[in-house]
Amino acid sequence: MSDLGTRSARELAAMIRRKQISSRELLDDFLDTVAETNEPLNAVVTLDEEGARKAAARADEAIARGEALGPLHGLPMTIKDTFETAGVRTTAGNPVWKDHVPARDAETVARLKRAGAVVFGKTNLPFMAADVQSYNDLFGCTNNPHDLSRTPGGSSGGAAVAVATGMTSLELGSDIGGSI
Repeated sequence: MSDLGTRSARELAAMIRRKQISSRELLDDFLDTVAETNEPLNAVVTLDEEGARKAAARADEAIARGEALGPLHGLPMTIKDTFETAGVRTTAGNPVWKDHVPARDAETVARLKRAGAVVFGKTNLPFMAADVQSYNDLFGCTNNPHDLSRTPGGSSGGAAVAVATGMTSLELGSDIGGSI
């Protein structure tokens, strides 16, 4: 693993713009970190490697052509599993929605993508984002990386663990009463 996961989203986006790293290289680094660290933590519950690789390639090609870039251009990120993400399973931790794949993005996700973000995964949460820990019957519990017998809290616990452990540098979470 590299130290890229410890850097801020702002720093990584600037590195992409300056061509110090490509979107594809950064995506691969994050995917490697997920593969190496996620199993005992259960923070990232759905990956869209194929879609993210295509988006990262488009981002790198735009940079090569000298096109105007959004503030998040080429930056890989994850999304809390409560936000609909086109073509990616979105469940809100509800077993009834285990196969739900929306056709369109939630407005917040659409705005992030318009700013250039490359969405590569979804993070765990409690059932319907309505609890103080990140457990649901569909994916199970997200564990605290410092003590696997504890939860990181909720409802954005998967999001918090993904950022804290360098699986992503940017996450779309939500808060209705202390989630973040």
